[in-house]
Amino acid sequence: MKQIAVIGGGTMGNGIAHVFAQCGYAVNLIDVKQEMLDKAIATITKNMDRQVGKGTLTEEQKAGSLARIKTFTQMADGVSNADLVVEAATENIEIKLNIFRQLDALAPAHCVLASNTSSISITKIGSVTSRPEKVIGMHFMNPVPVMKLVEVIEGFKTDKAITEEIVALSKSLGKVPALTQDYPGFIANRVLMPMINEAICSLHEGVAGVEEIDTIMKLGMAHPMGPLQLADFIGLDVCLAILRVLHDGFGNPKYAPCALLVNMVTAGDLGVKSGRGFYDYAHGTKDLVVAPGFAKN
Repeated sequence: MKQIAVIGGGTMGNGIAHVFAQCGYAVNLIDVKQEMLDKAIATITKNMDRQVGKGTLTEEQKAGSLARIKTFTQMADGVSNADLVVEAATENIEIKLNIFRQLDALAPAHCVLASNTSSISITKIGSVTSRPEKVIGMHFMNPVPVMKLVEVIEGFKTDKAITEEIVALSKSLGKVPALTQDYPGFIANRVLMPMINEAICSLHEGVAGVEEIDTIMKLGMAHPMGPLQLADFIGLDVCLAILRVLHDGFGNPKYAPCALLVNMVTAGDLGVKSGRGFYDYAHGTKDLVVAPGFAKN
């Protein structure tokens, strides 16, 4: 695989493009909005500047990496020569299925179609294509240039040779691939989201405050970030979507999203992306400030 196409210029898409380009792959970054592509290139440049400042990347390597990324607003143009497409659109099943229908029609016959989905069935995604054996999950972690894990998810019909190829490709990016089977939430979010949901329920029930819950999990369990801060970082809307996939997929009430989470998403308090979640991000500093609705009197 030499030519990579990445669908989506958001946080995950630009991170995936960054890593592939830095590791020597030619990358076509695709988004329907040119402003998203411009923002993505600016973000990649800023993140590479940070690497240069830390001495982990040279100016020459940065320039070469950026030169390997081309941007497209038309999917047909961006995937016409792709060996691998990695879809990193929003975590919405209808959007993803529509994208994969288009990719199946537009990408070369040999092209492998991968999804960065964090919870949606790879088997379901593959079923809308004529090449389910070439459909696989590549769930990168955020921030992609920093986090080592790639959760590789096999659909029911994914060819073992494709799995082996994607595992090897992930290693070429300096990542650590971990193979999982296609069940709701896979492993990462099947384990993580119930913990986050339980933290939100504990807050909702008044067992402890935002800072106390996060402090207990950070200092007591050696987590680098508390579950409520992590939920803000992931996006509360994303957390809710994943919990609904788990709840629908297993039919088990233990995955039912907390009513507080549902209300916060409905109100538009989505975490970092909206400027407010369990913490307030609109004050212009890096300090963690509990959002007004959860602050102690």
